[in-house]
Amino acid sequence: MRQIASDIEKHEFKGVYLLYGEETYLKNFYKDKLIAALSRPGDTLNFSVFSGRSVNSEELISLADTLPFLAEKRLIVVKDSGFFKKTDERLAEYVKNVPSETVIVFVEDEVDKRGKMYKAVNASGYAAEMKTPEERELRQWVAAQLKKYGKKVRQSTVEAFIGRVGTDMQTMSSELEKVVSYVGDREVVEDSDIMEICTVHLSNTVFDLVDAIAAGRQKAAMDLYYEMIMAKEPPMRILFLIAREFNSLLETKVLASEGADKKTIASKIGRPPFVVGKYQSLASRFTAAYLRQALEDCIDMEESVKTGKITDRLSVELLIIKYSKGMTKDER
Repeated sequence: MRQIASDIEKHEFKGVYLLYGEETYLKNFYKDKLIAALSRPGDTLNFSVFSGRSVNSEELISLADTLPFLAEKRLIVVKDSGFFKKTDERLAEYVKNVPSETVIVFVEDEVDKRGKMYKAVNASGYAAEMKTPEERELRQWVAAQLKKYGKKVRQSTVEAFIGRVGTDMQTMSSELEKVVSYVGDREVVEDSDIMEICTVHLSNTVFDLVDAIAAGRQKAAMDLYYEMIMAKEPPMRILFLIAREFNSLLETKVLASEGADKKTIASKIGRPPFVVGKYQSLASRFTAAYLRQALEDCIDMEESVKTGKITDRLSVELLIIKYSKGMTKDER
């Protein structure tokens, strides 16, 4: 990402860029930075956008070979094309030698790093993976975003904000706008503002639900479930997320027992490294066998719903009731 910032500052651009990964906010941020640096507002002659799996590589190459009209560069943005999952041989060769008057920016969710397209872009241009930043960087970013609006915030309040809304930067950006609007002319953002106006991220709610189950707080777990139902979350999606939490806890427990560090665990369970500590803490309250059984029960409940043996809403209720009773002596 520093490379993109450096290229923009020096106004010396690669022929091709690839922005990929889980963090949508960062992909859009750097895409927009490149667009602002390489094109003029309203210049539809030299700036083109292709989107979706139906992108025609021949049309793309033909346009890239066309000289810009009264402009220094021709900019082409290609989004969600799938070219980095299933290689187009001609395009893979083409991106190795993009004309000096053209810049192509690919924006993708997933890529195959073993594929020819990724290797070609990585060798001749620049490929940047957009991942969730570390907690320290996220805290700094939140404070900096609020500072732009003339707001001050304590570190504890920033931590409360992240804990409530999660670590998806697109969501965080939207929630920060809500906070600024809610605070109004007041300079300092307080914890109470966060609790009052910010929406709890669904994954955080599910983690809290599983935490309540582990503590045997059945009413609290059921209350969280009903809150999600009231928020129009489908029961089967909630069941899926509960199963995912149990699976993450199981993987955390096994990896920790093998001596894996937080970075390794985070990569395996698909969470930022700074939340691994709370997963380790919660996982310690279950046995591995208990977590495996919970996963099997989630699968059985899903199957029962699909075969019409039970309603989707009741399936989750029964699962919560069963596991919030706590482990028996044999299960400990």
